[in-house]
Amino acid sequence: MKIVILNGSPRAKGNTYEMCKAFKEGAEAGGHEVTYLHIGGMKIAPCRSCMYCKGEGQGKCIQEDDMASVLEAIESSDLTVMASPVYYFALSAQTKAMIDRFYCKGKPAIKKMLLMLSSHSPNAFSACISQYKAMHEYIGFEDMGMFTAAGDENRSPELLNRLYSFALKLK
Repeated sequence: MKIVILNGSPRAKGNTYEMCKAFKEGAEAGGHEVTYLHIGGMKIAPCRSCMYCKGEGQGKCIQEDDMASVLEAIESSDLTVMASPVYYFALSAQTKAMIDRFYCKGKPAIKKMLLMLSSHSPNAFSACISQYKAMHEYIGFEDMGMFTAAGDENRSPELLNRLYSFALKLK
């Protein structure tokens, strides 16, 4: 299986990265081909709502940044893993900018998706989960579930082992 992991954290080696790393290691041990993209460190501008993509661009955004390579990675993968820290009850701005840029494709060709969220508070996930469910209903990808980590769960051996084991057993 081809897997792309999209880490929307601005912190290159933060809690979200540790979740991504454990998942990636498990998936690779299971024989899967994994691409890791640190969205939080890429140049992805917000959508301008210029409508170029809906007209002359024919599904291509007018902005020339890293988003084209992100869409290519998503559309060539079997599983998209979207990982984000939760800031003030929402996905990171970097993750949200990426999602907003899906607009040029309408419904990007996401086949399967898994959500991973990291927060300091166990009560911060509901808006992110609602957005994920709305994306699922609209795009129609196969929902592979979600992993959340709050407070001391972040970087815990139990969480990292669960992520590794889940990815290892993917079919």
